Amino acid sequence: MAGSTMVNIRMDAETKRGMEETCRELGMSMTTAFVIYAKKVAREHRIPFEVSVDPFYSDENMAHLRASIASLDAGHGQPHDLKEPDEAE
Repeated sequence: MAGSTMVNIRMDAETKRGMEETCRELGMSMTTAFVIYAKKVAREHRIPFEVSVDPFYSDENMAHLRASIASLDAGHGQPHDLKEPDEAE
């Protein structure tokens, strides 16, 4: 590719394997997929999909989960039976 430049991207191995598999199924390389993405970003001046934060991982919720785990670890949990949805009263 004349006039090309090298770009290095770091990601975890599992994500890379998943992307490689998907690209292979689509009949393209990861490089081709990244070039398509980069061209779309450059053309549209935006990320070409919605980027949002999962509220589950908010600081407030994570603090609540840590406190709940600490309470359970300290023996303050109450066991109860979980019912299947069709058994619920």
